[in-house]
Amino acid sequence: MRLLAYASREEKEAVIRKLCVSDALNFDAEFENWAHKAQLPPQQEGWRTWLMLAGRGFGKTRAGAEWIEKIARSRPGVRIALVGATIDEARRVMVEGVSGVLSVARRRRHRVKWEPSLGRLTWPNGSEAQVFSGDNPDGLRGPEHDFAWADELAKWGEAEAAWMNLQMGLRRGSRPRALVTTTPRSIDLLKRIREQEWTVTTTGRTDENVNLDERFVEVMLATYGGTRIGRQELDGELVEEIEGALWSRELMERRRVGTSTIHSSENGPPPHASHREEFDRIVVGVDPPAGVGPGCDACGIVVCGRRGDDLFVIADETVEGLSPEGWANRVAAAAARWKASIVVAEANNGGAMVESVLKAADCPVKVKLVHASKGKVARAEPVALRFEAGKAFLAGSFPKLEDQLAGMIAGGAYEGPGRSPDRADAMVWAMTELGETRTGLPRVRRL
Repeated sequence: MRLLAYASREEKEAVIRKLCVSDALNFDAEFENWAHKAQLPPQQEGWRTWLMLAGRGFGKTRAGAEWIEKIARSRPGVRIALVGATIDEARRVMVEGVSGVLSVARRRRHRVKWEPSLGRLTWPNGSEAQVFSGDNPDGLRGPEHDFAWADELAKWGEAEAAWMNLQMGLRRGSRPRALVTTTPRSIDLLKRIREQEWTVTTTGRTDENVNLDERFVEVMLATYGGTRIGRQELDGELVEEIEGALWSRELMERRRVGTSTIHSSENGPPPHASHREEFDRIVVGVDPPAGVGPGCDACGIVVCGRRGDDLFVIADETVEGLSPEGWANRVAAAAARWKASIVVAEANNGGAMVESVLKAADCPVKVKLVHASKGKVARAEPVALRFEAGKAFLAGSFPKLEDQLAGMIAGGAYEGPGRSPDRADAMVWAMTELGETRTGLPRVRRL
């Protein structure tokens, strides 16, 4: 059995097919000897969170149950949190399921007491595991734990608050740790957890589980292999692409240009204000916030330039949490630094106030107030078409702006970070102003 830990999938399957029932059960109970490396706890020191991002059927539940049962049995008196998407799922999958804690204990012939009415597991050595729900953050407020297993975190109804309370209570013992087992979804919390220095991430694909029926794996790969759903649900990738987005990640990469497009060095840094003379015209787009202070939307401030028929995003100077006077000063500074020809600001939320604070900030150029007659996504569609046609570009990397662009969905929805795509809207106003068609016909201007 120990030799099988180093065997290939084909070799493991060949051995399993030859086992009698009793040997197969014994083999199955020796999880560490045949498990995928990604299903076993990290060996390095210093980690607090073990994040297992894996496709469906990879064996995430079995890995979590094995880890919890081993900890509870070998460390007397520990307190463990079992957190599922709901209380029902925590009981049905994490505790009572075919790969749950009770099943693992039975395979190893270990005694454990399960009290469904209390949602509590108790081992003979005094260790306890309590069931909680990701839909009820307050349930995690108060209890202290040595260890935690968070299953399908990407499905939790109150993920941010529940995870915060779980972390606050994960302070018992000398080395508190948590395991997160989940099929990936592009949510901010999951991305933040993955990027933390005390997180160790392991990944796995559906077809790496030797216990799955070969025909099932074959059908799933034939149906979904290579698609966005397949990458997420079968390959366990954290795909940050949203179906139907006006700006796909691939499109933004294709339209990202080095500074050689504007001046000399290819793949250099984004254009600096010192390169402003390389543009025929520069516009600062502004999406003012509706309120003031923490919790309010940011003030989108995006600088765009035009060279010939091509439009470029050249700076994102968006600010958050400032007073109207504060963000107005930032707009004025951006206009002066880039020698913009005009500032275009949305006036739907207090147009008179927007104009007055910008004038008070000594904005060095004309301020044009624009009124939104269509939704943000509808306004963005013509600009997205410019990117598709190779007439608009990102002159550098703008991660926060790009996350918002990737969340603007054709048809009117927004599924990106934050409540409002303030950066994206500011960019759209600036590019719309730069891209207005000039007919060449004489016009009469009323004074």
